[in-house]
Amino acid sequence: MVHTDRETASSARLSRRAVVAALGAVASGALLGVAPAATARAAAPGLDDPAQKEIAMKLVSSAENSSLDWKAQYKYIEDIGDGRGYTAGIIGFCSGTGDMLDLVQLYTDRKPGNVLAKYLPALRKVNGTDSHTGLDPNYPKDWRKAAQDTAFQQAQNDERDRVYFNPAVAQGKADGLRALGQFAYYDALVMHGDGDDPTSFRSIRARALRSAKPPAQGGDETAYLNAFLDARVWAMKQEEAHSDTSRVDTEQRVFLRKGNLDLNTPLDWKVYGDSYHIG
Repeated sequence: MVHTDRETASSARLSRRAVVAALGAVASGALLGVAPAATARAAAPGLDDPAQKEIAMKLVSSAENSSLDWKAQYKYIEDIGDGRGYTAGIIGFCSGTGDMLDLVQLYTDRKPGNVLAKYLPALRKVNGTDSHTGLDPNYPKDWRKAAQDTAFQQAQNDERDRVYFNPAVAQGKADGLRALGQFAYYDALVMHGDGDDPTSFRSIRARALRSAKPPAQGGDETAYLNAFLDARVWAMKQEEAHSDTSRVDTEQRVFLRKGNLDLNTPLDWKVYGDSYHIG
């Protein structure tokens, strides 16, 4: 459900609630003489290709955790002072926003009696608040212990995909976007979540649609992605915790300016002034 940007040492993460995006049909441009480009686009892997998905995880981790080692974040947990209680795991599940509760419930459904199961009543009570009541003092220690369990790691993967990754890729494909556009959607969902508020993913997309059309509606992909990133930056600046927009300015826009719509490697970018490379 949510989360975070790391500015210097730690930074704030935003809660996110996701909805399953509906798939739509992508119009063909064969009659306009763009069949070769359409063929090339179809041949390029989407973000759900295993290799591309690994790249996406690293890109998000560079912004969320200042590291490309996203698998090291299963054990991550802290209260970053953003009003959402504990933030933890590979995608910033939060005790105050419901997705951490959903995660621990899934883990417990799959493995009853696990070390976190006893916290389910407390997680239900603190949902919607920044309270640690019923969680302190041992919840962080027990989270880190659970993170050594491959069943808990898989539960984190599955909830990340169900709530954020899969809906983002589905909507991106419905809009006719290639891997970069699908990633832009995913990163926005990770930070802003989905819902009816003005800074949610769906509101960001709606704002972009007022300025440009995606390829599925006959628009230019680059122009649309610029409009989407403009809308994303606006949303980020509405909250002080996310006012540093470098994950857009010196990451996603770098790829877009280079015309790398398929997120082909090598990739070089910066987030919060730190440089990263994927060969």
